[in-house]
Amino acid sequence: MKRKLSFLGGIGAGVALTAIFVLMVAANSTEEISPVKARERAVYLPNSEDLGPEEMRVIACGTGMPTQRLAQAAACFLVELGNGDKFIFDIGEGGAERLASLEIPYDWLDKVFIGHLHGDHFGDLGALFVGGGIAGRHSPLRVWGPSGATPELGTAAAVDHMEKMFAWDIAGRLGQTDIRGFTTEMHEFDYKKPQVIYEENGVTIRAWPAIHAIDGAVSFSLEWSGLKFVFSSDTYPNRWFNEYAQDADLALHECFVAVPDLISKYRLTPEAALQVGTQIHTAPEAFGKVMSTIKPRMAVAYHFFKDHDTTGPVLERIRKTYSGPLSLAEDLMVWNVTKDKITERMAVVNEHSWNPPQVTAAVPVKAEDRVGYSPEIEAGRFNVDDVLMPIYEEAGQALGREFKYPGDD
Repeated sequence: MKRKLSFLGGIGAGVALTAIFVLMVAANSTEEISPVKARERAVYLPNSEDLGPEEMRVIACGTGMPTQRLAQAAACFLVELGNGDKFIFDIGEGGAERLASLEIPYDWLDKVFIGHLHGDHFGDLGALFVGGGIAGRHSPLRVWGPSGATPELGTAAAVDHMEKMFAWDIAGRLGQTDIRGFTTEMHEFDYKKPQVIYEENGVTIRAWPAIHAIDGAVSFSLEWSGLKFVFSSDTYPNRWFNEYAQDADLALHECFVAVPDLISKYRLTPEAALQVGTQIHTAPEAFGKVMSTIKPRMAVAYHFFKDHDTTGPVLERIRKTYSGPLSLAEDLMVWNVTKDKITERMAVVNEHSWNPPQVTAAVPVKAEDRVGYSPEIEAGRFNVDDVLMPIYEEAGQALGREFKYPGDD
């Protein structure tokens, strides 16, 4: 109720009172309430609702800061469309865990758009690359990201080095499991040029320059079926965003911690707090001015630690410059977007999720593909054949197949 009231406060007291009255009447209604049948809940339970053919769902899988904490992962947002497409925008540290909790088949989580190469915006790409490859993605991980001022500062170089970093990991899986997902498909584009970078299945994604830290940061928009999603990644307010974010249904823009809290809670020096909080990132007051300029159906502020004592100051500062519809993002917040309405809820997820269903079947492995051990390491085996061989026999009986025990000629 508190979040609903803070939102309503931005659209007028009269509307707020009417909405509160409607909620009170609904809460006290006794019509058609059954003691044994399920009732609709004001939360999102993943994989329990159909997505309409012209509906968009956006899930915050990370809304936090460059440093880590359990309550908030770093930047990561999932966009799901009624045509079946799914897109990941930024994949900061911890984002892969939130994605896993949604229990979505990994073959559908194969498109990642990176706004810039700070760790809190692509630091979990490796986790998605390896974890998704193990858990059922049997196709390359497709990555879109900006070039850099020099080749080594571009996304292609970063992804290439990521794959090299996992050389031991990949070699150790040869012949052990299906590794078709342990490849990438890189799409690097010129960060200086506003342009369409993706156009498939009725979906158009555009990128344009952002101003953040150094050259090589971008923002994105996704348009589909008359709906428009905009994601700033990190940026100082700029003219490109003001131009290309016009007519957005859902506009996600960074809104950094207020300068006083950067000093007192984040432990920055005053000089660093002023520089980082107002010149490298977007201050809450500046976020509000941007939203007042582009006038989205719903503005979404993210990229601050959302605590009981930080949320109020951020909201107050935004409201100095913006009075429209507003969400203050936190992890696992969900927005369902149609042409008629935008609904905000929280997701309730399975924290003990296992691998989701596989869209494509895994292929059998070949023992001859295994790298194996050196003689020195092989000689260190402790003989437990007597307890392992019955496991093979048990599997054969259960599945109606014969499984040859390794080394048993």
